Amino acid sequence: MMDNNRRTFLKKASLAGMGALIAPSLEAKVNKIEEGQGKKTPISVSTYSYWHFKKLKFPIEKVILHAASIGFDGVEILHRQMDNETIPYMNKLKRLAFENGLALPMLSIHQDFVSPDKADRKKNIEHTKHCIDLAVQMGIPCVRLNSGRWNTAGTFDELMAVKGKEEPIKGYTDDDAFNWVIDATGECLVKAEQAGVILAIENHWGLTTQVEGLLRIYNALKSSPAMGLNLDTGNFAGDPYDQFEQLAPFATIVQAKTYYGGGEWYTLDLDYVRIANILKKANFKGYVSLEMEGKEDPLTAVPKSFQVLKEAF
Repeated sequence: MMDNNRRTFLKKASLAGMGALIAPSLEAKVNKIEEGQGKKTPISVSTYSYWHFKKLKFPIEKVILHAASIGFDGVEILHRQMDNETIPYMNKLKRLAFENGLALPMLSIHQDFVSPDKADRKKNIEHTKHCIDLAVQMGIPCVRLNSGRWNTAGTFDELMAVKGKEEPIKGYTDDDAFNWVIDATGECLVKAEQAGVILAIENHWGLTTQVEGLLRIYNALKSSPAMGLNLDTGNFAGDPYDQFEQLAPFATIVQAKTYYGGGEWYTLDLDYVRIANILKKANFKGYVSLEMEGKEDPLTAVPKSFQVLKEAF
């Protein structure tokens, strides 16, 4: 009869042998994931895709249910589209997403740090901090930021007519504005770090119209683990691909525009296979979030957009 010590030795040797066989395979899989290979790109949809700031809000609850029925991996919530900020309402959205197998990857907010008025900047800083708290309540790990703009071009339609290029307010320079944005964002990053939330600044016109402007802000703050970059495929003046390629290595999340039925403000013919290859080359592993900005009914345009992104990525 085999004694216990010998039996234990043989068992350990056998397991060690299996480990030697399994470990290289597991290590290879881990390496592939780290290199961005063999990993499915998660695709979410912004609630904005269903609303476009029309008079009547499209309920976020309906967005979540529709997104789940199509096959999305998540829903990005536009703050201004929320019915209210009560805890029961936010918990309802969080639970509904969870029950339907969806993540809530980002809360997109509106704030503007480009103002010579210190009190106005402080108001926007407090608003951003408040939205960080909202994100935490809903279990959302990322908040979209804007830089803001001078507002000298007039309405958004007029801003689009000049491709996002504005002149500073008399008596001030763009350098002043960049300093305001960097200082204000830096203050918000302190709270974001404590909350475990990423602040992803977007190429959303204003100071971030040009790649250089966006990177000037990002590079000044990138030492913070809470600093991120939200790369929007549609917010470029001129040829988007070269600019997209410059920003792709820094992207935390990507918003992907489509324009079925013609765009609300403009229409772009974007090559998402080309964009996907740029992101792959940059080893991007995060969410691609659909922003359908066309005039077609979202109940038909969003599913078509999802198929475009699904095939490209």
